[in-house]
Amino acid sequence: MSDEQSELKAARIGELARRLSHLSGAPNDTEVFVFWIPGRIEVLGKHTDYGGGRSLLCAVERGICLVARARSGTPTRSESPRVRIMDANSGDIAEFDLAANVEPRPGHWSNYPITVARRAAANFSGAMSGADIVFASDLPPAAGVSSSSALVVGSFLAIAAVNDLPARHEYRDNITTKEDLAGYLGCVENGLNFKSLHGHAGVGTFGGSEDQTAILCAIPNSLVQYSFCPVRFERAIPLPRDYSFVIGASGVLAEKTGAALQLYNGVSRRLSVALECWRSASGRPDISMGAAVASSGDARERIRAILVASRSAEYPAQSLVDRFDQFVVEANEIIPAAGDALIRGDLDAFGDAVARSQLGAQNHLENQIPETIALVRGARDLGAAAASAFGAGFGGSVWALVESRSVVVFRQKWSNAYHRAFPGNK
Repeated sequence: MSDEQSELKAARIGELARRLSHLSGAPNDTEVFVFWIPGRIEVLGKHTDYGGGRSLLCAVERGICLVARARSGTPTRSESPRVRIMDANSGDIAEFDLAANVEPRPGHWSNYPITVARRAAANFSGAMSGADIVFASDLPPAAGVSSSSALVVGSFLAIAAVNDLPARHEYRDNITTKEDLAGYLGCVENGLNFKSLHGHAGVGTFGGSEDQTAILCAIPNSLVQYSFCPVRFERAIPLPRDYSFVIGASGVLAEKTGAALQLYNGVSRRLSVALECWRSASGRPDISMGAAVASSGDARERIRAILVASRSAEYPAQSLVDRFDQFVVEANEIIPAAGDALIRGDLDAFGDAVARSQLGAQNHLENQIPETIALVRGARDLGAAAASAFGAGFGGSVWALVESRSVVVFRQKWSNAYHRAFPGNK
């Protein structure tokens, strides 16, 4: 983190600690836990993680500052401990039980910490303490930079610290590395089991653990390449020394609620149906499409032939083939080639690989909108070494890799060009 951002975050955390003191009313000597949870850029890895593919990731200087302390007072046997959490930016406060049966609140930011509380109560036995939490985010909401996953991670870290969950046998038996923690928190969001920690209703998205991995496992001044299902570190790739990422938010919210949630889950579902077709035809129990592709030297061709001939009631055969092709090309061809190009300092080849990924999103994922397509085109026209939309799609943001000395001028020109084309977007 730059010195400037470090100073800003330190001041913000001090302010949050004062807000926490007023909120909780706990004695001044009560331990306060402090967390910084960054947002992330998905450099490459469009809808690959939940399929057992790979991604190229990094963290950013924006994120969530969060402070927490144990809730004062002890609930009676008939009461559940309570979590009280404040969004310091808005002043909005949510309060709910730390219990497996707490009701979700879809469409509201508190649904994410509620989901964490529900899963933690279900997975970890023994008495639990409530928590008072205050947080502030400088991530743009629903812009594809993982504002929601950052809140999930922060909420869990707070509840885990207050209750010393890492000391409990359920934690020790299942979570031994930061990669395990990332995988578990991905399952908190999607509701799936993680090892012996049984699933509980998630936030409603059928996603993976890419976001949590970037947040918890990123390395300074580098990209990290991870594969998934399970989370496995593959390599770290130094960023070009004189280049920086610039993020352009389209102003079209990529909210995972309502119709947008259905669109997002539809991209995920197409890959799941393709895997079901393979399992049915081959008799193999592969847990992910990535595992299926890796099962033999000719598996890719066999899977594709099965999908070409498929008679799925949900999707036409060509739709399944397109989704499969995008997954395999992104995970097994584009990402290794892009990483290799960065290592040897070949930014032209890196830009070509990224452009291929963007084209796959437009043609096969079909999750791009005119605004993100225009942002990518505009960045390249202004000289960016590479540019791509990222995140769930159907809105969100675009990253551009730019010479550091040109960032200020580039950002202004990029913004001006975009707002001329889309004057209604902020």
